[in-house]
Amino acid sequence: MEKRTEFYFKLILVAYLILGTVYALNTPVFEASDELWHYPMIRHLADGNPLPVQVFDPALAGPWKQEASQPPLYYYLGAALTFWVDASDMEAVRWENPHVDNGVITADGNINLIVHDPALNPWQGALLAVRIVRLFSVLLGAVTVYFTYKIAQLTWPEREDVVLGATAVLAFTPMFLFISGAVNNDNLIIPLAAIVLYLLIWLIKRPTREQKLWRWQFDSEFKFLAVFSILVGIIIGAASLTKLSGIGLLPLVFGTFVIYEWQKSDRRWSFLALGRWVIRALGFFLIVVAMALAIAGWWYIRNVQLYDDWRGWTAFIAVLGQRAHPASLRQLWAERWGFMLSYWGLFGGVNVPMNLWIYHLLNGVVVTAVLGFPVAVYRLLSGEKREERRERREEVVTVLSSINDFLALIFSTVERHFGLVIALLWSGAVVYGIVDWATITWSSQGRLVFSALPSLNILMMIGLVGWLPVRYGQRVTQLLAGFIFLIALLAPFVWIRPAYQHQFESLDQITSPLDIVFGEQIQLSHYQIVGSQAIDFVPTPNDVIVLETEWDVLAETDRNWSVFVHLNDPAIGKPIAQRDMYLGQGLLATSFLEQGDKISNRYVLQIPKTAVSPAELELVIGLYDFRTDERLPTATGEFQFLERIPLHSVASTIPNATAVNFEDEIELQGFELSDRSVPAGGLVELTLYFKALRPLTADYTFFTQLVDSDTTRWGAVDLPASVPTSQWNEGETQTVQLNFEIREDAPANVYPLIIGMYTQTETGEFNRLQIITEDGRPTDDFLNLTLL
Repeated sequence: MEKRTEFYFKLILVAYLILGTVYALNTPVFEASDELWHYPMIRHLADGNPLPVQVFDPALAGPWKQEASQPPLYYYLGAALTFWVDASDMEAVRWENPHVDNGVITADGNINLIVHDPALNPWQGALLAVRIVRLFSVLLGAVTVYFTYKIAQLTWPEREDVVLGATAVLAFTPMFLFISGAVNNDNLIIPLAAIVLYLLIWLIKRPTREQKLWRWQFDSEFKFLAVFSILVGIIIGAASLTKLSGIGLLPLVFGTFVIYEWQKSDRRWSFLALGRWVIRALGFFLIVVAMALAIAGWWYIRNVQLYDDWRGWTAFIAVLGQRAHPASLRQLWAERWGFMLSYWGLFGGVNVPMNLWIYHLLNGVVVTAVLGFPVAVYRLLSGEKREERRERREEVVTVLSSINDFLALIFSTVERHFGLVIALLWSGAVVYGIVDWATITWSSQGRLVFSALPSLNILMMIGLVGWLPVRYGQRVTQLLAGFIFLIALLAPFVWIRPAYQHQFESLDQITSPLDIVFGEQIQLSHYQIVGSQAIDFVPTPNDVIVLETEWDVLAETDRNWSVFVHLNDPAIGKPIAQRDMYLGQGLLATSFLEQGDKISNRYVLQIPKTAVSPAELELVIGLYDFRTDERLPTATGEFQFLERIPLHSVASTIPNATAVNFEDEIELQGFELSDRSVPAGGLVELTLYFKALRPLTADYTFFTQLVDSDTTRWGAVDLPASVPTSQWNEGETQTVQLNFEIREDAPANVYPLIIGMYTQTETGEFNRLQIITEDGRPTDDFLNLTLL
């Protein structure tokens, strides 16, 4: 069976290498998660520059953005591989799409982080350098696959289905392949962590007590442990110089040394003996720490000197951005769907998904594994021979008479199943770290737990098949591995590559030709509003308007024009919904186009949930230069009016009826404004209609603010309800009147009007209620109500 297992493992490894290369070569450059910012760090170092200092202003952060706060080992390795490549064209290649929907799954594309010039040679300059680092990352992923296999063998060697299943699922997870085929420092921390875990488990589970480390034979235990500690310290130092999570391996090392010392003592337990084990373990542990500090310590000292923060988090977060207030566990739990999307495979700038049924199926596998895990662990714990089980039962009986024997039983169980213990501890530590990080930043992404991916996959396969008879477990493993391999094989060609290829869809058989010319350069030849011809199409707030267009290129240009589509409200003369993008769903800059080219584009406009209605909206379209705001004129002006779209009210006795849930406490039912064109110094009269979703115990204060883009308040008021909210009857409509004057010095403009509610603690802190989305996710603690 061992030879068969080795054969299948080699097949998995070869398949991974082929797939990883396919991902590396087929994913457009800089369209992988954060590659747009990771590679400039490599280029900067490859050009012989010192490490950049992270500035706290996102506008001045440089092309690496927040990645300048990351430990630099991966970037140094990438620089060593590509220093000889002339990548002076990097900025030309990194032509950022100014309108991209980064991290957002859209219905009309515009997901490309980069505008890709088809004239560039993919095998020279920055494009070549990126591909070299990508292929290096694929090899690092192969190291991860290998050590996942080795760890699984030490964890449950009797179960071939668990060993091969964990290895195959990791190797073929689409997101792991996607990241492995990208420039990303995760590709170094994952194998380094896996190597450390393997060494720790091997130290406890090695079949003999001989002092041999690979081909090195030692004549004393001290020399063996010293060299082992130096080796582990070097790897942890490298891991800590790759990502902060590498430091989290140190507690596992100390615990491993304590278990090792217990083994040496012939498993004779006493508290005095425990003290001796801890002291001896501490000695070798300090060797590990010393080696790790020698390699990575300078980086953390540098962080203290530059940022007064050994982790560098303050600088990182200043550029990355953070939540308005720390997320609760409820909010993080509500973000689990997006977390699992990016665990299994959410490509591009986390905005190119696979078919949704794939995620549901794979998530079902995870749920099954979680439910089966306790049963599988019981089977694993009771998997000794009959004589050994009898001895364990006798040990359990002894527990009742001696605390020492009880602790000895704990140590004995940990020793026998050390691989499982290490997998649980490391997975738990990584998940805890990500949860802690996600409470501060908007980073609920499953790929961020990949440093524990070998452990997580081993645990998943134990839970999935460990409780089944071997023959059934093998079948389940084969089905899962075959399915995920098929998905991994299809992903580059079915979801990733097509997302960056423009598909022309002609409208000339559907609509009549138009003669709307912009600047004698480009003509809007056809358009249609999807659904506008249907008898029952009556848009109301929260509906979607879809505009489909066809364009003809009349002349070549060296300017890059963006298209804007606005749904204007004449009452304020401003759009309540808009969509801006390059042509071809964001993929085609106009400087790429040639005379005679035809391009199609669709624009999805979301009418706000709180749009004032009824109203007669105006749909307009135009082109402009994003850098200068210059518009490309038509014969009638700076934009083209297309249609009037009547916006109907939702059927209700409450004006501007809506349903906005504030933390399952209070629901906004509607609102009314006396005027939407109030001048500076004028009075805004706002009536809000609420209902209690449950009996309330707190008395909330309601606020409204007229705010500028820089958060300047041009008008505001905070008032309690006339009837305290603690006296509201559940489900009964209540009225809250919030009137305020606009400041005399307010510039003539249109501003967002926001509302919310809060309580104030005895210490003066304000606790705002968060909005709960329809799918149960807590989001902002204010509502952008309308424009004034």
